[in-house]
Amino acid sequence: MTSFSAFWVEKSEDGVTHQIIERTTDDLPDGDVLINVHYSSLNYKDALSSKGLPGVTKSYPHTPGIDAAGQVVESNTSLFEPGDNVVVIGFDLGMNTPGGYGQLIRVPASWITPLPAGMTLRESMIIGTAGLTAALCYDKLLKMGAKPSDGPVVVTGATGGVGSVAVALLAKEGFDVVASSGKADKADYLKGLGAKDVIDRESLSEQNPRPMDAMKYAHGIDTVGGEILTNVIKGLSYGGSVAICGLVASPAFTTTVLPFILRNVNILGIDSVSLPIEEKTRVWNMLAADWKLSSLDEMVVEIGLNQLSGEIDKIFAGGVAGRTLVKHEVLG
Repeated sequence: MTSFSAFWVEKSEDGVTHQIIERTTDDLPDGDVLINVHYSSLNYKDALSSKGLPGVTKSYPHTPGIDAAGQVVESNTSLFEPGDNVVVIGFDLGMNTPGGYGQLIRVPASWITPLPAGMTLRESMIIGTAGLTAALCYDKLLKMGAKPSDGPVVVTGATGGVGSVAVALLAKEGFDVVASSGKADKADYLKGLGAKDVIDRESLSEQNPRPMDAMKYAHGIDTVGGEILTNVIKGLSYGGSVAICGLVASPAFTTTVLPFILRNVNILGIDSVSLPIEEKTRVWNMLAADWKLSSLDEMVVEIGLNQLSGEIDKIFAGGVAGRTLVKHEVLG
């Protein structure tokens, strides 16, 4: 039995509280592989779980952290051996299964990706769930035939975790990126990641009664939903596609069939939670090779467990840009 530190969320009639507690491996669920977590990251879903909001975690107390990177300690499967560096993202990690905000996790082997060659554990969690989601959006646009010569690609919620990686990846691959953000003071940040233009999100937030607008964007990656997604769809060029993966503004949007039957546009749904591990592994390998980003350090803030509560509050206050890396003290 091994003791370890974990970020502990408790929920009662009096509200939700956070603290760092000591747990043991006996407290962890059954699983194939015990992992010493070196890094996790802070995602919007982690913030929802940490605030006790509905739709993520069903029962409390709980340790969030929907992603983790670290080293195998124990394994009852031939797929992984002690000492292997691995990444875990999605499935039930950090939702109802103790997650990456604990120094140790125990999970099924089917949730685990070997750390790709050419990538460090730290890099994998700067990318994290948000970055993998951005890469899945890009991958799906490519499957629909997107190419730089098509024209500009709009990224909404561009200063967020998904948006920041999407901007950097699209720019690296030669696309002209239009970054939409409500944070005017982050224009230089977005241009530093490779955005060609930065627009205020208000230009995409206004209600527009027309079923279609002027064709402004060849393609899009939308992280927010709501009226912004509605206006992106209306502004897509003929044959354009928008990959959608978020609902920060709203899970609902309105449209008519006209953009689809007159402009041949496409809406592409993105899921990083239940996606088969083979697909996750394929995209991880791309992020370590052809899609490897040199700008990761430009988009990250590194914190420890004792700083998590404050960073979670910042998410809901709109005060976080880029990626927040959670670093553990590695168990000896």
